[in-house]
Amino acid sequence: MSDEPLDLSKALASFDALWSPRIVTRVNDYDVRVAKVEGDYMWHVHDDTDEFFLVLDGELRIFLRDDAGERAVVLPRGSVFTVPRGTEHKPSAPTGASILLFEPTGTLTVGDRHEEVPDHVDATTGHPLES
Repeated sequence: MSDEPLDLSKALASFDALWSPRIVTRVNDYDVRVAKVEGDYMWHVHDDTDEFFLVLDGELRIFLRDDAGERAVVLPRGSVFTVPRGTEHKPSAPTGASILLFEPTGTLTVGDRHEEVPDHVDATTGHPLES
């Protein structure tokens, strides 16, 4: 991690891969990750941690399944949302988005339980940001 400020626009411009987050910094035992997303992700669950989303650009939809049924939350640019631990969810960005995620270091992007991982999804704990 750098001891200099980081421009998130430049960080996002440094890679093209979709659904493949880059770690931009760490805060205590948490990664701050940025990702470019487009299309549908996959249904998955993080059993032991919440998942924080901040939409930097575009619009993100998060479909949620719980005891009350299925619903969707729509996050325009500048919006934040936290998916509670244990909640099955599927992010989607039909027209593309750039997002920031805040998760414990080592958290797998596909969660602890998930449907089959499609080819366009990078199952990772985050990649270092290349400068």
